[in-house]
Amino acid sequence: SEATLTQTEGVAGAVGQVEHGVLSERVEVGEERGFRGGAAGATRHSAGLNAVRDALNQAMDEELERDERVFLLGEEVAQYDGAYKVSRGLWKKYGDKRIIDTPITEMGFAGIAVGAAMAGLRPICEFMTFNFSMQAIDQVINSAAKTYYMSAGLQPVPVVFRGPNGASAGVAAQHSQCFAAWYAHCPGLKVVSPWNSEDAKGLLKSAIRDDNPVVFLENELMYGVPFEMSEEALSKDFLIPIGKAKIERQGNHITLVSHSRYVSHCLDAAAILAKEGVECEVINLRTIRPMDVETIETSVMKTNHLVTVEGGWPQFGIGAEICARIMEGTAFNYLDAPVTRVTGVDIPMPYAKILEDHSLPQIKDIIFTVKKTLNI
Repeated sequence: SEATLTQTEGVAGAVGQVEHGVLSERVEVGEERGFRGGAAGATRHSAGLNAVRDALNQAMDEELERDERVFLLGEEVAQYDGAYKVSRGLWKKYGDKRIIDTPITEMGFAGIAVGAAMAGLRPICEFMTFNFSMQAIDQVINSAAKTYYMSAGLQPVPVVFRGPNGASAGVAAQHSQCFAAWYAHCPGLKVVSPWNSEDAKGLLKSAIRDDNPVVFLENELMYGVPFEMSEEALSKDFLIPIGKAKIERQGNHITLVSHSRYVSHCLDAAAILAKEGVECEVINLRTIRPMDVETIETSVMKTNHLVTVEGGWPQFGIGAEICARIMEGTAFNYLDAPVTRVTGVDIPMPYAKILEDHSLPQIKDIIFTVKKTLNI
């Protein structure tokens, strides 16, 4: 069955939601950008290409070299080179004092990271998956996020919590959640969600240098995906400012806003729709908190239509926040149709692959929603 459109009550019915049926027939309309010709997770190189994991590795290497206060800790980050090989080679280069393997105790090593940050160091705390960050939620929220406020601005906590977020492949309900909305709800945290290799490097370097606690949400399925990187991005001075979105594709008919791997889905959907005469503007959020609402508003005032795309659950999600911001701002008056959302299905992630596929947004769902929004 096709995706179904439901519209919430409220100001002129301005907010809608798209959820694709779990048991709907799967239709392949395009391959995910970056995955063509190889298995996910396999690092590939060619001229100008760098996998996301390598960009993250470069960022940490450069910041470890630049600032002796920076160190990395987490499960298997040292001798094993990281569960996803993001920290490959760092232990051999910087040794036990700065690349630290921890026991399997997220509450414990997250607390060590927060304490070290309070003492003047700049820790990078890796969670093997952000699902395990629930074990350390008190340290992230109560100890890291609130201390600067509680100390009247006297005690910064410059710590980065990083690792894979959202659905992977075949890891079921307890290892597949997207925590973007969870952490973005909390004042005192900055929340970053990179898409490509330049995002990963530039934003991680900025996060490490930031005096606030930063939740840095990566995606396991993106680690091995190669992207073009400019000469500027390959330099040690490359930074991307936190809080600034990027327009990845220009368009005049409708705005698509997404983050992390679903930027790929939006771009592929936009390429297909362009063949039918529909030009989509695709915005890569990059940062969830603080959110670059201005870039979204400017785009909506041009296209008069907005669709948000995310892998997380629909209720109280990133798309819902964007809808609220648009309704509260000047861009609302420019809308020619309700804002609509493409999200993950509102259920815990199934283990069966066919159900897993139908629990997450697909390119066909974005195309269907765009056409529904434009009434074509």
